[in-house]
Amino acid sequence: MQNPKPEVWLRGPIPEIPALLQPAAHALLQSCEEIERYLIDFPQDKLWTKVAGRASVGFHLQHITGVLDRMMSYARAESLSEEQFSYLSKEGQADEGRTVTQLVSAFQEKTQEALSLFKTLDEDTLREVRSVGRKKLPSTTLGLLFHAAEHSQRHVGQLLVTKSVLIPPKH
Repeated sequence: MQNPKPEVWLRGPIPEIPALLQPAAHALLQSCEEIERYLIDFPQDKLWTKVAGRASVGFHLQHITGVLDRMMSYARAESLSEEQFSYLSKEGQADEGRTVTQLVSAFQEKTQEALSLFKTLDEDTLREVRSVGRKKLPSTTLGLLFHAAEHSQRHVGQLLVTKSVLIPPKH
């Protein structure tokens, strides 16, 4: 599965994104592109299939979208909403009403929201302390947004492995 374009981080800076957030923006956009490429024609009936007791492709798509949404709330120094807690409680549960395309689109939309947030931040904001979760664990705005990006990349890798086991590549 060849991609004619270089990876996102090799295409130059993303306009209006602060320099310190360029790597996170590149990683999120790379995740979007890879998910779309890997899941072209992915069969709906395999979306919630677990392999070797590991998470399904559907879970990975739900989870990275939810984590990105939650990290953005924490980065804005907001508590999670009831809607976010509800989404979190359903992550991992098969949602037969959602298609592969809908789950991919949801992550792509959340990534665009994140990039819009990135454009509003300056270096001073990136260094501000932020609390995470009910335990109010310490982080910073930059730490939260970097985590969202690297976390997405990790799950894209896991998604690819799961997809490759479910649908072995043709040689």
